[in-house]
Amino acid sequence: MDRTERLARNIMDDIGDHHIVVLCVLKGGYTFCVDLVEYIKVLSRNSSRSIPMRVDFIRLKSYCNDHSTDDMQIIGGGDLSILTGKAIVDTGKTMKVLLNHVEKFKPKMVKVAGLLVKRVTNGGGYKPDYVGFEIPNRYVVGYALDYNEYFRDLNHICLINENAKIKYQI
Repeated sequence: MDRTERLARNIMDDIGDHHIVVLCVLKGGYTFCVDLVEYIKVLSRNSSRSIPMRVDFIRLKSYCNDHSTDDMQIIGGGDLSILTGKAIVDTGKTMKVLLNHVEKFKPKMVKVAGLLVKRVTNGGGYKPDYVGFEIPNRYVVGYALDYNEYFRDLNHICLINENAKIKYQI
């Protein structure tokens, strides 16, 4: 929670007086997004400036078991014309496809916040603007992150062991 509050402070410093559209990437980003938005609201209430903010949702699906697939599905986000001319703070993990999609709506600014960033050798060179923690390249669950829709309900983040991967694979 301390790190999420720090990210909210950094976002407020960078955004200035721009209107913000928070685009939450479901399902794995919803808990972090809710916490981040709450900190931004609290900081805004306790400062001399009020930052108008909207929240919208989009869903990306790219995993089967613990492997990322090449089949990226963008689900939801029906009318993203609300992004035109707005500053966007996004939370999520599969950003290149989403950012290409979002840029079609000509936002004024796009910033990406990610609670976790994995240390990978061939990550494609993409790194969020705001990073909570850098973690080893291991599959984690909890805090809305899942393994085939299981474990989202955990209040903490943890590694999934091989027995659980076998038990819950599809």
